[in-house]
Amino acid sequence: MLQSPIIANSHNSVTSTNSTDNGADVGFEMVKDKEAFRNYKDGELLDTVSRSYRNSHTFQTYAYALEKKNKYARLDSGIRMSIWEAAELLNSVVDESDPDSGIPQINHLLQTAEAIRKVYPGEEYDWFHLVGFIHDLGKILITEKFGGQPQWAVVGDTFPLGCPFDPSNIFFDFFKDNPDWSNPLYNTGNGIYPVGCGLENVIMSWGHDEYFYQVCLGNDCLLPKQALYMIRFHSFYPWHRAGQYKSLTNQQDEEMLKWVKEFNLFDLYSKDPEPINVDKLKPYYQSLIKKYFPNDILNW
Repeated sequence: MLQSPIIANSHNSVTSTNSTDNGADVGFEMVKDKEAFRNYKDGELLDTVSRSYRNSHTFQTYAYALEKKNKYARLDSGIRMSIWEAAELLNSVVDESDPDSGIPQINHLLQTAEAIRKVYPGEEYDWFHLVGFIHDLGKILITEKFGGQPQWAVVGDTFPLGCPFDPSNIFFDFFKDNPDWSNPLYNTGNGIYPVGCGLENVIMSWGHDEYFYQVCLGNDCLLPKQALYMIRFHSFYPWHRAGQYKSLTNQQDEEMLKWVKEFNLFDLYSKDPEPINVDKLKPYYQSLIKKYFPNDILNW
């Protein structure tokens, strides 16, 4: 049985509550204070970030997200490639919704994965290492190979649709331009959902999280449930960070929440502008891909 997640301390490093067998501390150092991450008030990237969220909150309707989910879940784009090829596609992608990083996405993937590997060493958690590396692969939708989908339809925090927008969503006021804002079907009580329906039955705003989750399912990956929750809901900050939308969740969601929250520590706080040695790390992550994805070439 997997142990409970390691909990971060309140200082500038994320550290295990237990030392290693030889007494050494494990963890990673942040490049800046925790409070400086997810800064949506000022900074050189704010204009780009704000524009991305305005578009997302305006155009991500229930009908739009449902149509995209149904379309992409078929995995019939005709594109077939390996996980590593997908990661290399991200060399040219910079997430416009991210106020903390202006580096290519493959650097972020490996930084996240290596930070997890330091705190969760060993084969027991190698699936967690792999999640760090693959969690953002859905951002390939932005690339020309996938038709260059707009960033607002791929990146940024995700949120439930078909129910009232919660004020904990970043740039909440932008939702007022969303057609669903004034639809009473979506803004009365719990919207279209029964209380406790479970997140698996909720239509989330469309983006890279849901897309790559569907890629994993459609290609019969062998990752555990914890990993799939991390992939599918790591951008759902109003839930795992603000503690909102509880009326939608069920027991399984609450059991998985601790893992999503734990993953978020590494996804968020490992961001570093310094480049990473991709060639050195490639063999290890290729071995994990082979272990958890039975097919070398995937349908996308």
